[in-house]
Amino acid sequence: MAAINWYPGHMHKASKEMRKIVPQVDLIIEVLDARIPFSSENPMIGEIRGDKPCIKVLSKSDLADPEMTKQWQDYFEQENGVKTIALTTEEPEKMRELLNLCHKMVPGKRGGDSRVEAMIMGIPNVGKSTLINNLAGRMIAKTGNEPAVTKNQQRIKLEQDILLLDTPGVLWPKLENQHGGYRLAITGAIKETAVSNDDIAMYAVGYFRAAYPELLKQRYNLTELSEDEQQLLEAIGAKRGCLRGGGRVDLDRAAKIVLTEFRDISIGRITLETPEMMERELIEMAELRAEKEAKLAAKKKKRQPQRG
Repeated sequence: MAAINWYPGHMHKASKEMRKIVPQVDLIIEVLDARIPFSSENPMIGEIRGDKPCIKVLSKSDLADPEMTKQWQDYFEQENGVKTIALTTEEPEKMRELLNLCHKMVPGKRGGDSRVEAMIMGIPNVGKSTLINNLAGRMIAKTGNEPAVTKNQQRIKLEQDILLLDTPGVLWPKLENQHGGYRLAITGAIKETAVSNDDIAMYAVGYFRAAYPELLKQRYNLTELSEDEQQLLEAIGAKRGCLRGGGRVDLDRAAKIVLTEFRDISIGRITLETPEMMERELIEMAELRAEKEAKLAAKKKKRQPQRG
């Protein structure tokens, strides 16, 4: 998957507004998708946050592998000033825990003011709007499976003297990590027109084969899992009757089945990345960046007129 450009104009404006407001708030709440805590984390948010206290909310945790969610929480909490909480829409009492945590993160405010001002951030389709509506106890933020639903900032008064500042879902202008691009597409955070369904599904089944082979075998009644992603997707399609003339498998139909059944946890509770994978990919990206910069510098040097 090539580097993907996201709605640059809108996103640039949103990030500018966020940079302006961060110094005025007490803490940041960053909403992540528990199935892809690294790929749904916006690197720009870390830069904007500075040393501001931060709560990372792992939303949709009822869709993710619970063991992996715990690993991600331990990993994130190694960073100073960061706490995590795993939430699902089915546990309203945990929402209250989040409000309590906001106060714990900002003890002893100046001038005896007990009100906590928190900015909530998150890329599109991670469950930010659903979380806001649950916290507020009423419909405030528009929700939907389409990315980029929230367009403007809004201030919301919550219980326990907390003022929540909502921001538009912000993605970075260019996604460098192609693995992250695939994972975002698998969860539906990228509009499906951005990449072909069978391409996404082949990446997905390749990962399921490596990390959750038994779930894959069980769901699709397979005794063996092909090492070739296309053949594996074809085997799933054949089991589900996705056949065209001549007995050929309709890969697009097979892909839609796999992606739908991952998203509605029919395959099982799956997390698409681990902290170890993230560390590896960060090193790979740094190496690629250095390589690109070296090539660019060499080109510039070549273009410069020789002084004799």
